[in-house]
Amino acid sequence: MLGQQNHSSVSEFILLGFSSNFQLNIILFNVFFFLYLSTLVGNGLIVTLIHLDSRLHTPMYFFLSVLSMLDMSYVTTTVPQMLVHLLCQKKTISYSGCVAQMYIFLVLGITEGWLFSVMAYDRYVAICHPLRYKVIMRPWLCGAMVVFCGLWGVSCSLIYTVFTMRLPYCGPNEINHFFCEVPAVLKLACADTSLNDRIDFILGFILLLVPLSFILASYVCIFATILRIRSAQGRLKAFSTCASHITVVTMFCGPAMFMYMNPGANASPERDKKLALFYNVISAFLNPIIYSLRNKDVKRAFLKVTGWGGATE
Repeated sequence: MLGQQNHSSVSEFILLGFSSNFQLNIILFNVFFFLYLSTLVGNGLIVTLIHLDSRLHTPMYFFLSVLSMLDMSYVTTTVPQMLVHLLCQKKTISYSGCVAQMYIFLVLGITEGWLFSVMAYDRYVAICHPLRYKVIMRPWLCGAMVVFCGLWGVSCSLIYTVFTMRLPYCGPNEINHFFCEVPAVLKLACADTSLNDRIDFILGFILLLVPLSFILASYVCIFATILRIRSAQGRLKAFSTCASHITVVTMFCGPAMFMYMNPGANASPERDKKLALFYNVISAFLNPIIYSLRNKDVKRAFLKVTGWGGATE
């Protein structure tokens, strides 16, 4: 790559991961392998159930299936490589591989962040304007909103990646992380990164606080509507449809805000790794559990598809 030759003498990076202790790495490998497989099975099951059960062909479940596909892709960008590095002595990633991993990870993460605001809008329309729900949330609009989220991911990730990798990297080449994430890579730059810190903060504001503001505004209206419902059972049913979404948004956006809106000089590598684990691995693992345990429609679809619910149909 011409850009690589002009700006960097580093041809590959070393990902330090979590520990150099082999016994500890074996334990971590088993834990993360279980989490990864569970994430693929759980999210894959949700996508399959939504596809097979016609009663789940609604905007809410369409967005949920997109979220599940994003989560499966999200963890696959980082976890398989992390598992290999936990068992192998060689923990390198090429310069181009690092760029690709950084970009794909950001595309998926940013798209997911905006998708949460779209899901909040869906709940707002369903609860505050139930009679107009099918008219407003038409299939073409749902598809257009998902494309909008994806375009934000593709464009903003390009800015993040270009501004990070345009810097000179002349050694050392050891990234104190388990994958090529922007804050960790920037620590190796042989140049002033203050401009990058400002760009990260501005993009973090746009990509995290703006969607969160939409989500907050939606739920203010939702809660105001719920409080006007006379029956306690009706209020509980309306709130339960939002509780899963609020939980997932908090798990994903909270750690991401600490990571991407904190100046590089104040960042702790060990803290950053834990935060990244939470919004990359743990969040994707818990999402299908949170949505399925509280959702009667998903449980009913599972029983129908497996044939276990034949007696109750």
